[in-house]
Amino acid sequence: MSRFQRASDPKRRYEQLLWFAKKLDPFPEDQKTEENKVKGCVSQVFVIAEMEDGKVIYQADSDAQITKGLVALLIKGLNGLTPQEIIELSPDFIKETQLDVSLTPSRANGFYNIFKMMQQKAMGFMDGVESPSALADS
Repeated sequence: MSRFQRASDPKRRYEQLLWFAKKLDPFPEDQKTEENKVKGCVSQVFVIAEMEDGKVIYQADSDAQITKGLVALLIKGLNGLTPQEIIELSPDFIKETQLDVSLTPSRANGFYNIFKMMQQKAMGFMDGVESPSALADS
């Protein structure tokens, strides 16, 4: 996150997002399902999660490189946290990166929708069953 704080130029922030996008692990094609698709994103974004030793581990993919970078940034920040820690996070942490001033309104909205889906998947682990639709109507 501090890498983004040091970059005062919005173009540099986008370059860093593209770098993060390239570092994202390959996403399993068979998981590109409607159930794993983030709603409310202009681009196609898919997120899956699993539990390892009480910690949430995410995988995700997007067909748009900037969005892929945003999702990679979220994965870097959220992987290894407990479901409770993820649920308690506020999406306001994007302000600390100063990315919010660089993002278009649709990308900022997409970032928020991706973050909410990741929280929903974490919440599903607290119930013992992953149910991404549990919060869809809230």
